[in-house]
Amino acid sequence: MSHENIFLIGFLLLVGFILVLDLGVLSKKNKSISVKQAAFMSVFVVSLAAGFYILLRYYGFYIHNITSIEKLEYIVNKHHHPIQIIPDNLDKSISIYNQNLAVEFFTGYIVEYALSVDNIFVMLLIFTSFNVAKENYHRVLFWGILGAIVMRFIFIFLGATLISKFDWILYIFGGFLIYSGIKMFFDKDKNEEIDIHNHPVVKFTSKYFNIHHTFIEQKFWAKIDGIFKITPLFLVLIIVEFTDLIFAVDSIPAIFSVTKDPYIVFFSNIFAIIGLRSMFFLLAGFVDKLRYLKLGLAVLLTFIGLKMLFHTYLEHIGFKTLHSLIAIILILCTSIIASLLNPVKNSNLD
Repeated sequence: MSHENIFLIGFLLLVGFILVLDLGVLSKKNKSISVKQAAFMSVFVVSLAAGFYILLRYYGFYIHNITSIEKLEYIVNKHHHPIQIIPDNLDKSISIYNQNLAVEFFTGYIVEYALSVDNIFVMLLIFTSFNVAKENYHRVLFWGILGAIVMRFIFIFLGATLISKFDWILYIFGGFLIYSGIKMFFDKDKNEEIDIHNHPVVKFTSKYFNIHHTFIEQKFWAKIDGIFKITPLFLVLIIVEFTDLIFAVDSIPAIFSVTKDPYIVFFSNIFAIIGLRSMFFLLAGFVDKLRYLKLGLAVLLTFIGLKMLFHTYLEHIGFKTLHSLIAIILILCTSIIASLLNPVKNSNLD
């Protein structure tokens, strides 16, 4: 078994541990999640991500089992890491590689976490449109995130394979992100609505499955009058998964702008995803108050798209991963601070 697979299995075991803990701490039946519980889980997951950053900072070379300058040069060229290898000095070169790898992970983590906030807007809209009871939020989000992890795994490693074979795909990703950023900018003040009767997922599911039209506690399906039926709660879960699939089209290319190493893309993506559920309960009450956050995310997507289009030129002038991280943090902090300094005075007037 390769070192990459061993490292990946170890990471998946860690993710499994986090999900089990999350299920035990936050998933008490018939109880909504408190802000205190959500804060505890958020701090815990972020702390694990910080610990993983430190792990990569000192032991990142173990992922690809780098034991020689030749192997290091191969990995750096394969994944387009913007670093300079020091000939005949493996230890120093590995230290530089590890430092860059850790920064790539952290940058990708910040990007995915930021884009996940926009996902919270949509999830809230889905729950309120379908009149989901608050005590059922955690069940839908838990299984939704579990499904998201599987989908992200497939998309990320498939995307990495395509990029390694066809470099021009990066330009398609970049153009798409710029389009998404511009679209988000013009739609930032648009009142989003969900037509629960004409939603494509609802229409497709209704065509092939029997749907019970009322909620049955926390059940996803039930046998009623001898007929197997799915409940509205399961319908909501499918829509949440479908929504994450759409968001992945933005977020995964965005992280590929930071690093081409599929393992780092996956690690940063999944750490942000498993923290989404606790962040949802932490921010759900006031996420709509961050009036300039969508503007910040629009600028962020556009910046990342431009970075992908001009990545060759940026590498030539010495634009490093750390520079991307600084720019991303500045964009997000500016939008959040602007929102706090100029809050919505009266939502009824918007």
